Amino acid sequence: MKYLKAESPLAIALFVLALGLMAEHSAVEQGGLALWGLLLVCLAAIIGVAFRIAHHAEVLALRLGEPFGTLILTLAAVSVEVVILVVLLQGEPNPTLTRDTVFAAVMFDINGILGLAAIVGGLKHGSAKYNVDSGNSFIAMLMVAIGIGMFIPDFVPEAQWRPYSIFSIAVMALMYAGFLRLQTVEHRTFFEYSSETEEESHDEANSPNRLHVAVMVGAIILVGLLSEVLSVLLDAGLAGSGLPKSIPAVLVALISASPEILTALKAAQQNRMQTTVNIALGASLATVLLTLPVIEAVALFSGERIIMALTPVQGGLLLITFLAVMNNLHDGETNAIEGISHFALFAAFIALVSMGLV
Repeated sequence: MKYLKAESPLAIALFVLALGLMAEHSAVEQGGLALWGLLLVCLAAIIGVAFRIAHHAEVLALRLGEPFGTLILTLAAVSVEVVILVVLLQGEPNPTLTRDTVFAAVMFDINGILGLAAIVGGLKHGSAKYNVDSGNSFIAMLMVAIGIGMFIPDFVPEAQWRPYSIFSIAVMALMYAGFLRLQTVEHRTFFEYSSETEEESHDEANSPNRLHVAVMVGAIILVGLLSEVLSVLLDAGLAGSGLPKSIPAVLVALISASPEILTALKAAQQNRMQTTVNIALGASLATVLLTLPVIEAVALFSGERIIMALTPVQGGLLLITFLAVMNNLHDGETNAIEGISHFALFAAFIALVSMGLV
């Protein structure tokens, strides 16, 4: 009974899905409060499901330990992101949706999650330590991945987009496979930092791992179904509204980042900054190396090129972010001052989104 109660967000999401399927057409016709009200309900249901996915991923993560734990957490979040993106791309044409989502995800992960966690951990513990090799490894891979996937495409002519797309898919798949191997075998110690961790209080039932995996898979499918309804409502709500075009991308990034934010903040409060660094930078890297190839493959299959080249504003904000993170993660310690610098960049990102400049 206790287990079923804990999974109530999934039951609520199933109810919202049924409600959405029945009411979406009338909500679109009525517009206004009916449309946006149903949209917010669907969004809340998806976020609730995302938290349950993160919960089951966290239980598995704690059982398996680092760095396997963080891999599970980040892969679960990216799976949610990819599913929503694929569904939204089937709606109204939005060739920049993937680019804007990946960019927003990096802003949430590095500047939002890392910034908040460093502030929380710094105010409580002064300076929090982590393995500096992990930060260097993540940043090096991130810069190359974003360069190949989001900077170079700006110089690839229309006639050559298919060959370059195939190349980028292959390179990113190899990069992720290689990084996965190094992170879990040869350089596993880079992503570990010895500290005492508390047992997960919500895992008292000692349920089998296969149950957590099964619930995660079912929940991800549920996210996809809810996203179908959300896509229809978003297209109708944004049509002629004058709202920023990047709102869908920010919403997708927010859904996938919400559970990660709480997990990272809890780790920072417990002085486990290594987990926070792994989540923030690992989620960014997984987003780029896994989301881009999947969406590029969808584009190749459909024959319609997606725009991956960053705008000047996005490129500038990413450049400043990388300069800040390279400066802040160079000594194996973080503090609240470094957290404030990242959170200021996150605030700039939100301001630019609200002005329609990103």
